[in-house]
Amino acid sequence: MGEQKRKEIGSENKGEFIFGKRNYKFMFIGLAFIVIGFILMSGGGNDDPTVFNEDIFHWRRIRLAPALVLIGFGMQIYAILTRKEDSDSKK
Repeated sequence: MGEQKRKEIGSENKGEFIFGKRNYKFMFIGLAFIVIGFILMSGGGNDDPTVFNEDIFHWRRIRLAPALVLIGFGMQIYAILTRKEDSDSKK
């Protein structure tokens, strides 16, 4: 009896994604924001440890890049927490 119920439950969701198209779109946009933020954070180093490079304190690395990363993580959370749009509810 228990095996039959498990088979019925498993056959209902076969071939469906967990998230909808809108959720995945927000996930990819959020991922792009995160990647761009980390790219903007990189660099500014120097090969000679005795020479100080002021580029590490540039506004792009201090303000812009972390803001982009936080926006990206916020979009990821939003994409995960929003409900999936069902095709049945649109009709």
